[in-house]
Amino acid sequence: MKQLLILSGKGGTGKTTVASAFIKLSEAQAYADCDVDAPNLHLITEQSVLPEIKDYYGLPKAEIHQDLCVGCGLCSRSCRFDAISYDKTYEVNPFVCEGCGVCALVCPAEAITLKPAVDGEMKLYQNQNAIFSTAQLKMGSGTSGMLVSEVKKQMKSAAGKAELAVIDGSPGIGCPVIASISGVDMVLIVAEPSISGISDLERIVKTAVSFGTKTAVCINKYDTNAVNSERIQRFCRENNLSFAGVIPYDLEAVRAINSGKSIAEVLCPSGNAVQEVYAETMKILFE
Repeated sequence: MKQLLILSGKGGTGKTTVASAFIKLSEAQAYADCDVDAPNLHLITEQSVLPEIKDYYGLPKAEIHQDLCVGCGLCSRSCRFDAISYDKTYEVNPFVCEGCGVCALVCPAEAITLKPAVDGEMKLYQNQNAIFSTAQLKMGSGTSGMLVSEVKKQMKSAAGKAELAVIDGSPGIGCPVIASISGVDMVLIVAEPSISGISDLERIVKTAVSFGTKTAVCINKYDTNAVNSERIQRFCRENNLSFAGVIPYDLEAVRAINSGKSIAEVLCPSGNAVQEVYAETMKILFE
């Protein structure tokens, strides 16, 4: 199974818009949303079945048993994350605790244990035509990279004989993106012709190339700034990056997304353009 990952380097470039269009055009039998902090692919990919839901256990959290605690404060002084505070008793802040276990190691009274903690939930939609893997982190949880890996594992284990998987990646260049890139066959970066868009494009390209992953670039809303669009294309030429095409700014795309449809399902300039980008991307992926 070929895995195509769609990234952006920054939020708001149209990554999910392109991903949903590719899912529609390819009639993908397997796809996933790896933006576990704020998943939204399900909003524009209609699901006819209820998902299988299971808890996601991330890093464990420390718990102080007050009946055993002698109040020595060694745990608080040893915690590098300042997760243990004192207010009549020593308490652990679960939103700050990283589950490293130092407090339990140094406690002379063995009053601290590490407990599994539910950091989110995983969802798997399965029907006769396709499977869709997604997840949602709990507010304040910070194990998004680990959860992204679990989303991909869930998709692959349920994909069967699917030939293509389309993955909507995480924005940015951090841990969730690194987990998204690991093991995929190709990365398509959706760039926008803005100063911040170009800066983040350069950074995400470095990340993708460091994995040795086949990488291509397309420009969304290219006609909002012709000069910066040319800068992006020149950057691709100078760095031997495949260029998959351009998509214009289109108000019909906004209306389509607001109505729960992908731009590939409506007759509009952006919908026509994304078909050309899709064709070029498939050519690069399977060549």
